[in-house]
Amino acid sequence: MNLPNQLTCSRFVFAIILLVCLSASFPFAKTIALLVFLLATATDWLDGHLARTKYGTSDFGKLMDPLADKVIVAVALVCFVEIRFGHEFVNSPLVPAFFVVPILAREFMVTGLRLLAVEKGKVIAAGPLGKWKTGLQMGTIIFILLGLMLIEDVFHNLDTKTVHSIEWTVHVMSWVFMAIVTGLTLISGWDYFMKNRSLLNPDSNEEA
Repeated sequence: MNLPNQLTCSRFVFAIILLVCLSASFPFAKTIALLVFLLATATDWLDGHLARTKYGTSDFGKLMDPLADKVIVAVALVCFVEIRFGHEFVNSPLVPAFFVVPILAREFMVTGLRLLAVEKGKVIAAGPLGKWKTGLQMGTIIFILLGLMLIEDVFHNLDTKTVHSIEWTVHVMSWVFMAIVTGLTLISGWDYFMKNRSLLNPDSNEEA
């Protein structure tokens, strides 16, 4: 297994560490979660760069690279659903399920289509919309993790009113960003299926 593929596989390990940091309560857990996610994002860029410039792309990388992205994003989003700040408006989930479920459903469906393509001897690389979607998802998760780090690890000793104001700001902005992410995720999913619909229709003469 070459270096880009090893970096891709490392993101599955990062996903496990992220799950622990977001699910457990211990000193600087959210800071570690942010650092782990940033490192995973860096490996995502690095493995793609190395594959394009030195090692060459592989079928394994084309399949597993987007899958690794989906896994770490899914871990973060599911954990966010469980997080509540516990007062007034922000007693609702940090990221509600009505944003997370459509995103995960889209990812499962696209992964299924990728597996179907593999069975037919084809490998489908991520398209431009999919890459924009992934970038926006990553950016939104980084923002939320940064907010959690500030609330729990940096500003937790401030007066209650100030902490609540920070929580409210992070909460509202998280909903705004997630609404945009959900919309782009669904649009990119529709585009993905339209471009590869011949895989679902054996009688079609169109190329995937």
